Amino acid sequence: MINNKMFFDVIVVGGGHAGVEAANICAKKDCKTLLITFDPTKIAMTPCNPAIGGSAKGIVVKEIDALGGIMGKAADATYLQFKMLNESKGISVHSLRAQIDKKSYPEFIQNYLKNLKNLTILADEVLDFLIENNKIVGIKAKKHKNIMATCVVVTTGTYLKAIQMYGKVEKNEGPEKTKINLTLSDKLKKLGFKILRFKTGTPPRLDYNTIDFSKFEVLNSGKNCCYFSFLREKEKIVDKNINCYVGYTNKKTEEIILKNLHKSPMFQDRIKGIGPRYCPSIEDKVARFKNREKHQFFLEPETKDYKSVYIQGFSSSLPEEIQLLALRSIDGLENCVPLRYGFAIEYDCIDPQELFLTLESKKIENLFFAGQINGTSGYEEAAGQGIIAGINVFCKIKNLKPFILQRNESYIGIMIDDLCNKGVLEPYRLLSSRAEFRLFLRVFNADLRMYQKSKEWKLLEDNELLIIKQKKDNIENTLNYLKNTLVSPKEINEFLARFEEKVTKKFSLFDLLKRPKINIFDLFNYLKINYENLSRIEMVEVETLTKYDGYFKKQADEWERMQKFEKFKLNKNFDYYKVNNLSIEAKEKLTKIKPETIGQAFRISGINPSDIVGLFYYFKNKKKSSNLLKKD
Repeated sequence: MINNKMFFDVIVVGGGHAGVEAANICAKKDCKTLLITFDPTKIAMTPCNPAIGGSAKGIVVKEIDALGGIMGKAADATYLQFKMLNESKGISVHSLRAQIDKKSYPEFIQNYLKNLKNLTILADEVLDFLIENNKIVGIKAKKHKNIMATCVVVTTGTYLKAIQMYGKVEKNEGPEKTKINLTLSDKLKKLGFKILRFKTGTPPRLDYNTIDFSKFEVLNSGKNCCYFSFLREKEKIVDKNINCYVGYTNKKTEEIILKNLHKSPMFQDRIKGIGPRYCPSIEDKVARFKNREKHQFFLEPETKDYKSVYIQGFSSSLPEEIQLLALRSIDGLENCVPLRYGFAIEYDCIDPQELFLTLESKKIENLFFAGQINGTSGYEEAAGQGIIAGINVFCKIKNLKPFILQRNESYIGIMIDDLCNKGVLEPYRLLSSRAEFRLFLRVFNADLRMYQKSKEWKLLEDNELLIIKQKKDNIENTLNYLKNTLVSPKEINEFLARFEEKVTKKFSLFDLLKRPKINIFDLFNYLKINYENLSRIEMVEVETLTKYDGYFKKQADEWERMQKFEKFKLNKNFDYYKVNNLSIEAKEKLTKIKPETIGQAFRISGINPSDIVGLFYYFKNKKKSSNLLKKD
């Protein structure tokens, strides 16, 4: 029984994907953890797209898994279909996506959390934060009153002052008819946090049996897929023969939507929140791209029982009758029956520039934020923040150094660096184009990239670390074999003749494999090299590291040059208004964000190269190194 004398190491507010990962990692690290949420039966639900992963996002899921997270394991256990995206493009943008079962995915996570030692799950509403001397000491709940804690992680998603809208209808409720919180954003504002208003939306769901799927193109499972979790990487994906489909709107659809745009809350200026650029509503797409004859959408089964179908790409807040008219104008949907109509939803979030890279508040010590409250979109972005916030909570509790991922180490590191330094003007979505060093951040090496940190912070069990270590050793040993094994023209020219190539002297297998037309599997088979002890993924990694060897060296050199800026530490209490050579905007941004290094300062939106030069000039000529810069 929880009472107002109960104390926890950490309280996680909210049971979405960020809250799940934060609570999981804290409990696993022996922190006494409380997860407080309106309804424990809704923990880890997927209120919008019934999928995990996607471009860049799928790599985030694998990073989470390699840090001890649960999202990838849950997706592996409940998938309906797997796909490897962008396979026709370069290896750096390949990414995994799983269509999941909307019912069994949250059930899997809820059952997992129930059996997790050190975790208590409580159904209640948080009304306020308990603050003493700018440090959080607990929360005030509606039913259980004051609950004390060393740290608090806020993961309230889209539930702060949420308003659901479609047509003339406005409801104070969240997705899936869930309860919302009407008080916390005001409490945060009172504490000095800048509150932003964002918007998202969702499409209708259709009765599976009312769709004529023969009119749509089938999207089968991918051929070169793997599981998200490194623990199952060597297992072969089982095709469950559940298809997704692709379809298109037409001129009649466009006419119906354009004729009724004035009935959409977005076009009545009733929606004040800023929506996601990369996931616009169907009415927004039709209005913005009037010359386009059709717009693509996808039909995705939500569960294995085939009851409902999600229409990805058809998000709408038009009145229900207009949504139905538009849907039935499409070939194959003439007789469709919506099980639920689409809607837009507005909600409050904070400015993430008010957070350190650990996701701890700069204003209130021991108060952390993760997920859509930080202005992001997507389950994967939320989960990635959740696990980082959770790791840094136990680091703080146990007096360990902060856990920070660099931009060349992970997409999670890129996301958090972007959020804290650049802030958000719209819901943030991870894209591969955000990564300067995306060749390093591949889908098949996420566990290898996270290995050292997971080992140092003891995020994985010894047997789990051993699995990654074995993969690492297999790849390194095979690369050494390629570099040290020479073949003569007599041995290899018959093989090279297939590609209208030949050699006149001995070459290492490593140099031969660098040739674009040569495939590692074909090469090993021709030379009768046994690779049975290597997985397909290990072979692909060997080939990638070989073919892109020169590019890796160039990017490593570039990162090393950038690291020179990271070696100069900034005093967070320094008065930037003393530096005459800084612009007013730079002084304001530096004072607000309090960057820890010159490198971080350089990445702040609005900070120009001349401002960085001004900092160095001040350091050199005014001899203020003790106050401004401390070189490692």
